[in-house]
Amino acid sequence: MLTKAPKGTKDVLADQSVKWQYIENKFREICGRYGIRETRTPVFEHTELFQRGVGDTTDIVQKEMYTFEDHAGRSITLRPEGTAGVVRSYIENKRYAGVKPEKVFYNIPCFRYERPQAGRLREFHQFGVEFFGSDSMMADAEVISLAMDFFEELGVGELELRINSIGCPECRTRYRKALQDFLRPHLDELCETCQSRFDRNPMRILDCKDPKDQEKVQGAPVMLDYLCEDCSRAFEELKANLTAIGIDYTVDPGIVRGLDYYTKTAFEIVTGTIGAQGTVCGGGRYDGLVEELGGPATPGIGFGLGIERLMIVMEATGAFLPEDPPTDLFIAFVGEEAKMFAQKLTHDMRKQGFRVMSDIAERNVKGQFKYADRVNSRYTVVIGEDEIRSGELTLKHMESGEQKKIRLEDLTTVLGEK
Repeated sequence: MLTKAPKGTKDVLADQSVKWQYIENKFREICGRYGIRETRTPVFEHTELFQRGVGDTTDIVQKEMYTFEDHAGRSITLRPEGTAGVVRSYIENKRYAGVKPEKVFYNIPCFRYERPQAGRLREFHQFGVEFFGSDSMMADAEVISLAMDFFEELGVGELELRINSIGCPECRTRYRKALQDFLRPHLDELCETCQSRFDRNPMRILDCKDPKDQEKVQGAPVMLDYLCEDCSRAFEELKANLTAIGIDYTVDPGIVRGLDYYTKTAFEIVTGTIGAQGTVCGGGRYDGLVEELGGPATPGIGFGLGIERLMIVMEATGAFLPEDPPTDLFIAFVGEEAKMFAQKLTHDMRKQGFRVMSDIAERNVKGQFKYADRVNSRYTVVIGEDEIRSGELTLKHMESGEQKKIRLEDLTTVLGEK
């Protein structure tokens, strides 16, 4: 067990990290173009934050959180998602007193105790975006367009945007009664978890993953038929804004999202390339969450997406993922004097911006050339006493075998040109 990672966790090895860095840099870049700045919050929070923010009727709070007591007896939870912690930070640091809207993004590890499967781990990594302080549907459309632009720039295809409105407390009260009336004859046939949700949050029953429960909710009333005038108008404005931007969408009344804090807009971006678990991005509006957690009434909108799942989608759709870039130059050496000379030359060329390697394991020349192949070096030079005395080097192109005599002082110029 000592040398085996815990179930549901996965190493990102050195030759894989370049793919992660590529995706992370893309996300930071596009957020910068949208005027969104990064925020960083603690890996763990007080358990009550997630109970109140995420909702105690959700699977996350009921079944999946990593919760423990610290040495002072306080209940602490590793964050299962990003929004609640960002909202807590927004309130604690009085960001509501600043310029509105506040637009932030995050790139974080999250933790949920659930059955590991493709793209879903117990420790997973999540990008997220949160906007605070605007109740305009322009904000919703901008959040959605950012997500769609991000996927497009990564070269991810076969994606579908699905949108819904899950209303506000006013229209959800009417919908709640209609849904309970529909479900009541089947209550005894639902799973134990859904039975417990019937009185507290029956809307969550629609999101149950149990196939038998999914059969029972077929034909259930849909939230769109119970929207109040304000929510109905907002949903029409969202559709108009998406159309104005040029983003296609499908209205899906079945989207309720898995967290209790959502209101009005709910959306998912779905792909068919990774089987049944096809949602690669999900989000929506949460106009009551800041107030629920102790702040002033503040509208909010955001999304989250899992990086592991995104990488599976990119590989399945043939989107570009970079490999490690080649080493520009490998400097081999023969003898003690040449070793010292090679170390200095390697250091100097790195400071000038080149990717340069030399053998710190001190192999023989044959072993050094094998190592140069392993690190994918484009060019090599060999430093010996003759090269130090004459100031002349032989630059070898590793793929073609072509060799060229150059002066030592011309090395950086020639390499830069090549």
